[in-house]
Amino acid sequence: MRRGFFLTFEGLDGSGKTTHLRLLAEALERQGLPVLVTRQPGDTALGERIRALLLDAKTTDIAPMTEVALMFADRAQSIREIIAPALEAGKIVLCDRFTDSTEAYQGGGRGLGSDAVLALHRVLCGNLQPDLTILLLPPLETSLARARSRSSGQQTGGDTDRFEREKRTFHEKVFAKYREISARETTRVVVIEDDLSVEVVQKRIAQVVAAHGIDPRALMS
Repeated sequence: MRRGFFLTFEGLDGSGKTTHLRLLAEALERQGLPVLVTRQPGDTALGERIRALLLDAKTTDIAPMTEVALMFADRAQSIREIIAPALEAGKIVLCDRFTDSTEAYQGGGRGLGSDAVLALHRVLCGNLQPDLTILLLPPLETSLARARSRSSGQQTGGDTDRFEREKRTFHEKVFAKYREISARETTRVVVIEDDLSVEVVQKRIAQVVAAHGIDPRALMS
């Protein structure tokens, strides 16, 4: 059986990545393609417990190395239980965050650096790499405004308060690290920048995935 396709969505909180992952999944399913949607941290029994701990605004005093260790514990379990079996079954796996997020948030935001994160990925995740990563990078102010609006209860799904409440300097470091990753991983990472409408971003994503042999025609109509 042909191996599946591993596509990750990346970006700051408020970048729109979760929305666009869902829209792409729906379009692919309408084409009759086998799709599995997952997120990190979370989606395994262990991962959901780790997610609750990491994202709870009441969680305090987690050392950066502890935080990155928890992220990789979740990821290693997710690969074993969800991602690897789905790829072996020939499915298109759409994952909301992967190791690029850890490199950006813990490597950049927490100051641990890229080398430690990438070394842990090689050891704990077998160096599994996405076939394609879509990185949504609207202006920092746009992402922060959306995330904080959601966190304040004006929108649903504000379960990322602990990171959203970090100071602006933290998010600036995350943003800069994402740019560094995209400059390094030019064959894997496709960046969609600017404050664009949902429709425009959808069409760009459709063009990108179509270039990789996947046809979400519903997004291009």
